[in-house]
Amino acid sequence: MQIHYLLSIPQISTHMKTTRIEVMQFLGKNIDGEISEYLNDIDTNWQPADFLPESRNPDFTIEIKEIQEQSQELPYDYLVVLVGDIITEEALPTYESWLTDIEGISKAEPQGWSKWIRRWTAEENRHGDLLNKYIYLSGRVNMKHMEITTQHLIADGMEIGTARDPYRNFVYTSFQELATNISHRRTATIAKMNDNNQLSKICGVIAADELRHAKAYKSFVSKIFELDPSEMMLAFEDMMRKKIVMPAHFMRQQGEKISESWSHFSDAAQRLGVYTSADYTNILDSLIKEWNIGNICNLSGAAEKGRDYLMALPDRFRRVAERTPVKPPSDYKFSWIY
Repeated sequence: MQIHYLLSIPQISTHMKTTRIEVMQFLGKNIDGEISEYLNDIDTNWQPADFLPESRNPDFTIEIKEIQEQSQELPYDYLVVLVGDIITEEALPTYESWLTDIEGISKAEPQGWSKWIRRWTAEENRHGDLLNKYIYLSGRVNMKHMEITTQHLIADGMEIGTARDPYRNFVYTSFQELATNISHRRTATIAKMNDNNQLSKICGVIAADELRHAKAYKSFVSKIFELDPSEMMLAFEDMMRKKIVMPAHFMRQQGEKISESWSHFSDAAQRLGVYTSADYTNILDSLIKEWNIGNICNLSGAAEKGRDYLMALPDRFRRVAERTPVKPPSDYKFSWIY
């Protein structure tokens, strides 16, 4: 699915901002409980070194050679998608700075929501670190060109249509974490099909992290629906009208414009079945069920209309997807892949 975005964000009144801040402050009082439920203890959590050759091991060079031999069988489209995922994971400075700027999240309150964001970022940081080291050892990727794309993604920034609204941002993170779970889970499956059990395990543990994080953000939205149902419904509707823009949308290779690589990356993911238009629709469907959208009470007139729009949207997306053919490989080349 080709995902587009709009720069226009509906204006939020001062009263609505005050309500959002109050809701966020109320939910933030239990942030330690959320952290203990959805994030792992740092001292016992897995680290990238657990899945990579130990440099002091006498068999270090032999293990690297095994990684390179296993990686030779990975298809071109697979490497494109895997590297795109790595670049997305490596852009973490962008995500942390974006989330700490949300209304209701204050750096001056280090034990509130900002504590969650720091701990969430710390867990996410392991993903790019692990995949980056593995792909470097594989010998299949031009690391300098991958690093240039990563630096562009961080330097260019992203416009994802959420502004500083916590409600819209938590819809986005709920959706995006589910999408990355699917992508990493499928890359794990394909790696195993190509007899690369080590890479399969790596992608699998990352996918498990993403699913746990998705559960957290979905829980946050569920609680907001209980406290401020009409505004949460309108925020959900607004994000789906704009479409959810994945961070990879803004990638560019050296000498390209922003987003120039996206359609080719997206086509490769669709061809492989790593992340498809059907997945996008299924995520939306799952969120509608998770948040019990059809049965939420005490909505304003505008929110009722928003609910009607959301309930009809999955079927509409499916009809569009059925008419959209999968694109064959093109002559476009990614400089990341040798």
